[in-house]
Amino acid sequence: MDRLHAIEVFAAVAAAGSFAKVARAMRLSPPAVTRAITSLETRLGARLLLRTTRSVRLTESGHRFLSDCQRILQDLQEAEEAATGSFTAPRGVLNVTASALFGRYFVAQILCDFVDKYPGVLANALFVDRLVHMLEEGIDVAVRIGPLPDSSLTAIKVGSVRRVVCAAPSYLEQHGLPQHPAELSSRRVIGAGSLISTMEWVFGEKSNTLRVQLQPAITFNTVDAAIESAAGGWGLTRVLSYQIAPYLMDGRLQTVMREYEPDPWPVHVLHHEGRKASAKVRAFVDFTVAALRANRAINPGA
Repeated sequence: MDRLHAIEVFAAVAAAGSFAKVARAMRLSPPAVTRAITSLETRLGARLLLRTTRSVRLTESGHRFLSDCQRILQDLQEAEEAATGSFTAPRGVLNVTASALFGRYFVAQILCDFVDKYPGVLANALFVDRLVHMLEEGIDVAVRIGPLPDSSLTAIKVGSVRRVVCAAPSYLEQHGLPQHPAELSSRRVIGAGSLISTMEWVFGEKSNTLRVQLQPAITFNTVDAAIESAAGGWGLTRVLSYQIAPYLMDGRLQTVMREYEPDPWPVHVLHHEGRKASAKVRAFVDFTVAALRANRAINPGA
């Protein structure tokens, strides 16, 4: 079996964690994928992958070999692109991350559209509300909300989101519109995203901030649960503007005290390959940047 082909199959299996997914993405039969891995292991005299009915993971030798394989494949791709003067068609495994709701609302559809356009790409999405370490977790592209720490990552701004206080019209009709953040301490507040007994909401611009300590009447570990409770008229909650965009459009929620909102948070698309980004990363970054910049939930003027 061709050695380069076997290396490509091995790198894809290591990234996807699945023989079956790689077989579908590379249009191979499952036995062909198995033969490619077996041929490599036989040639090297070392076990590269540990395979069970539920998972595929790298051995210590596999980890070392994968690093060299990725470098070889990247160098080969760059050489081909330099020789032809054009980009190769995006293909291979693409790992993407975003926060849970942002991923569900926006990135999932972008990924589906991208794979429709480039069927040689096999996409994996990690939508979680925690900081994902891109290099350590094998992530190619991330969408991040909020200020970014200094790093070597390439960041492209695609929009911004507001931090808003909102409630259902029925709640506001019964209890009245709060006029100042200080009034929130006497209101029924719904906590979202962190199971703590007290929380601090910051209002105003950086040069003139106001901090309000609150004790939520009820706290949910998921933002969508807090949003649903607020939409049901139970109380006030604070979320990011994109998270309640559908609720604002149909009138189930409305924002209050906009004049006290803190500075908006930026939304960035991140990747760590810089100018040497692979064809799949370049194509997906361009595709995602265009889609998000056209999204009115994070670019109201689009």
